[in-house]
Amino acid sequence: MSLCFSSNVFTLNSPNFQSYKTRFSSPFINQIQVNSLSCALSSFSLNLSHKFKFNRQRHNYITASATTLESVQSSFRTKNPKDINVLVVGSTGYIGKFVVTELVNRGFNVIAIAREKSGIRGKNSKDETLSQLKGANVCFSDVTNLESLEKSLNGFGVSIDVVVSCLASRTGGVKDSWKIDYEATKNSLIAGRKFGAQHFVLLSAICVQKPLLEFQRAKLKFEAELMKESENDNGFTYSIVRPTAFFKSLGGQIELVKDGKPYVMFGDGKLCACKPISEPDLASFIADCVLSEDKINQVLPIGGPGKALTPLEQGEMLFKLLGKEPKFLKVPIGIMDFAIGILDFLVQIFPSMEDAAEFGKIGRYYAAESMLILDPETGDYSAEKTPSYGKDTLEEFFERVLREGMAGQELGEQTIF
Repeated sequence: MSLCFSSNVFTLNSPNFQSYKTRFSSPFINQIQVNSLSCALSSFSLNLSHKFKFNRQRHNYITASATTLESVQSSFRTKNPKDINVLVVGSTGYIGKFVVTELVNRGFNVIAIAREKSGIRGKNSKDETLSQLKGANVCFSDVTNLESLEKSLNGFGVSIDVVVSCLASRTGGVKDSWKIDYEATKNSLIAGRKFGAQHFVLLSAICVQKPLLEFQRAKLKFEAELMKESENDNGFTYSIVRPTAFFKSLGGQIELVKDGKPYVMFGDGKLCACKPISEPDLASFIADCVLSEDKINQVLPIGGPGKALTPLEQGEMLFKLLGKEPKFLKVPIGIMDFAIGILDFLVQIFPSMEDAAEFGKIGRYYAAESMLILDPETGDYSAEKTPSYGKDTLEEFFERVLREGMAGQELGEQTIF
């Protein structure tokens, strides 16, 4: 039986304490079962058939306020962070882990939803997940199943003030994109609203400005529905965060160049500029969106500090750090167009190749399109109009990877250069 539980101790200080106490007794917990996903909450000690290691390094208790789930507080923004319950979905994803850490460090009460087998190809166990999400109240559930998610959250017996979604398709495949970027993300909105959420922070992507791929269309569909939810309820707000490239996505060639291989780029190396942002800086910006009123009901494109960098400039930076003469391999972008044409043709005969064709299009997109603000009238990207945030630079990241390697910077199940 799979259990969903808190890695912290819960205290319940509401007028309904006795009823909650009854709900969280051991006999009750042992009876909970939701499609092999169930929720057991620790009161002070529980006699469970399956023993788990509870994280007690941070005694930050989620408190059930005097207001019940049926009656939402007027505004969570008047509270101290320690009294604000933040639900994070996609918490074990690459950015999600940084977001959970940032929110915990800022003193929020974090409820992190995680899969029983998290990480790339489900390699992480429950104990490993609990270790990654220290300080958060971890609930093992399934965001792709609304009923299971709602039942899991119901076990906590507390309201939710804010939902932060870091969900993203791991592959970019057609079905996976709609299942995660749209359906699962919508489930988190529905569940969050049911338990009182007044604000939703969405991690999207700057590339949705020019939607040519399925995951971009899926993200935009949810963005539109999120905005509609705010229009229908004046008490509900959102912040849509659209970051540029992550550092890790630009580090795939570091080891190759270090070993003497040329730096590979498409065209003249100036096709796809970006203002890369570090994962901690992006997590900090997302955490800002929880309480900052100047980020309410806005689409927020964001990049890292400094100037926009082209692949050519990134390669030159890397060779300079290595003390080597630049050596580039320039690949005509037309090669990708030819390959995509073949894949599109094969999909008509073999529908099972749908994802392979989509992966080719994803590669073509990132080889040619800049991750900057797009002027819809001219079709030009603007580095000047792309906001900057944070302090971490790509050069510092390259230096660190050259010293320490790419451990912890795994790209995911579908890697495309």
